[in-house]
Amino acid sequence: MPLPPENFCGPRGVGKTTCARIFAKTINCMTPTADGEACNQCESCTAFNEQRSYNIHELDAASNNSVDDIRQLVEQVRIPPQIGKYKVYIIDEVHMLSIGAFNALLKTLEEPPSYVIFILATTEVHKIPITILSRCQRYDFKRISVDTITNHLVSLMEKEKVDADEKALRYIARAADGSMRDALSLLDQCIAFYLGQTLTYDNVLEVLGTADTSVFSALLRNILNHDSIAALDIIDSMITEGRELSQFLSDFLWYLRNLLILKDQEGAEESLDMSKETIAALKEECSMVDTIALLRYIRLLSELSNQIRTATQKRVLLEVGFIKLCRPEMESDTESLSERIRQLEDKIAQGIPMIPANGLGNTGMITNNGTFAY
Repeated sequence: MPLPPENFCGPRGVGKTTCARIFAKTINCMTPTADGEACNQCESCTAFNEQRSYNIHELDAASNNSVDDIRQLVEQVRIPPQIGKYKVYIIDEVHMLSIGAFNALLKTLEEPPSYVIFILATTEVHKIPITILSRCQRYDFKRISVDTITNHLVSLMEKEKVDADEKALRYIARAADGSMRDALSLLDQCIAFYLGQTLTYDNVLEVLGTADTSVFSALLRNILNHDSIAALDIIDSMITEGRELSQFLSDFLWYLRNLLILKDQEGAEESLDMSKETIAALKEECSMVDTIALLRYIRLLSELSNQIRTATQKRVLLEVGFIKLCRPEMESDTESLSERIRQLEDKIAQGIPMIPANGLGNTGMITNNGTFAY
């Protein structure tokens, strides 16, 4: 009886293709163990381990996406396996196939030979035609947790006898965004840059072009104090140190997101992957900024993050964005007006007189657009 095609979908670097290979090796094992695992001793397992198995075929649909490529694959399907029970065809990034290629594959997926199994791996399952998806058994792969990636990196460093701080490895795990493959690539970069040395947290920040949370803390305080000159000085120092501006902006957004979660949710400490010292510092800053201001900062920086990707003058765009953060009077949206009113209330509470722009001491009121009316 033919087996249905398998659809492995999920984010990049979480092990879809690796699991497909392990699955192909296991079902072709001639003497599986009691729990169904491959024995690693039979002829089929030995051929797989030595990368000379003729039962496992991989096709990269990103570069082999034409009708002719699929027709060649279909021709190979007709030949039964010489060793083992099944021939397994792994089509990676299957969503890259053309419509014609999908149509050429459809008939074979509907009525595959009993000795053939198709595994369709993709990061964008929504791009696969429903005619193909409806014939597949779907398996969704999830992002790997920071703890799992960190533990694997720690184990790997012990095995390779490389000295590395756990804080550094944990930062790499967070930067990988759920992808084990990305985490290993970033780790390789960091080790290569500091070969023979202990891999520290500061080393990782240097290689990845990111900044420590203390920089974001100082930047936030400058914004709250409306000190645009000091904020621009921090940006200038980041550029001088060779930090990547898009990554710097992304990390600051993440910092503000953590502040917002800590400020508005009870017991949010458990959901944040941070040390107790960092959380304590964030809580101190939570008392300095209100929710409306945080939402404004996040909105402005999110818009800036989208613009900076294609900008030719990234520095200028970033500096203008931070000047806007420091000076809410430059905007007329509700969040900016609310922040300006809050500033006036704070000054009144401190006993600071509100002198109108004409300097004559006239009293007045604040209109809807945030200006004085006399």
